[in-house]
Amino acid sequence: MKNKALTLTFIFKASSLNYGEGTANISELKKFHRGDGEVYSFASRQSIRYDMVRLGNEFFNWNLNVVDKSKGVVQFKEDCTIEDSVEMDLFGYMKTKAKAGADKRSAVARLSHAVSLEPYRSDLEFLNNMGLATRINENSNLATLEQHESLYTYTLTIDLSHVGVDGAIELSELEKANRVKQLVEITKYLNREIRGRQENLAPLFVIGGLYPIANPFFLGRVALQDFNARLLNVKQIESVLKQTALGHDVRVCTKIGLVDGTFANENEITELADTVSIEEFYQYILQEIDAYYKVLV
Repeated sequence: MKNKALTLTFIFKASSLNYGEGTANISELKKFHRGDGEVYSFASRQSIRYDMVRLGNEFFNWNLNVVDKSKGVVQFKEDCTIEDSVEMDLFGYMKTKAKAGADKRSAVARLSHAVSLEPYRSDLEFLNNMGLATRINENSNLATLEQHESLYTYTLTIDLSHVGVDGAIELSELEKANRVKQLVEITKYLNREIRGRQENLAPLFVIGGLYPIANPFFLGRVALQDFNARLLNVKQIESVLKQTALGHDVRVCTKIGLVDGTFANENEITELADTVSIEEFYQYILQEIDAYYKVLV
């Protein structure tokens, strides 16, 4: 079986996805500054992974009973393997051993941060608990949250040739295919529960496919050309599509899924590569995964 990898870059719309430590009664978003002076919020890859595993348990009954506290460290159980845990298989693990190093498995599914495509403009939300305080004639407690609604982008890359393989353990091709398809299905309905809200992280735009190398081709290449007009920067994507990977044409390997009406320059986007609905995109990717693992459907 030839080595192949699946890489998908998504755009979704959401609000205030990840908070840091904060100061006093101010909850601060995780964010960073760029050289142009703009500030962008982000949801860490760890937070995205957390919700993927949570939904894996809810949708597909992924086994989460694989963790304990061993030698003072919270980690995966020593006797658990990738046979017991889809999470350990896809996202890797490290089990420390006193004076003996550690057992490690690199992640075969790699995530990037989900970074906002629109700059943060210091919007704040003022909160209090007056509803509770007035019941007992007390003064309410005050809090301030940073708020940012934006389009966000993140990338998922899965090395298909290493799924279900760990030392002497190798799972069946059917099980490998099922695990990858489950993770892909999770991205279709991804959501995040945060501060009493449930944010929808389902894609409005997705680009990717199966490639001969595990490379996140479109990571850092998806951006807005104009914040106000909601124009996607097609030139950056076009430059990637002109590349080759081990003799394979990147454009030929690539498909785009798009929700109608998301971007003003939709006609330009559809000219980049074969463009279909989000549902059709996912059906195509699931079929490609089955074909790679030679699973009969």
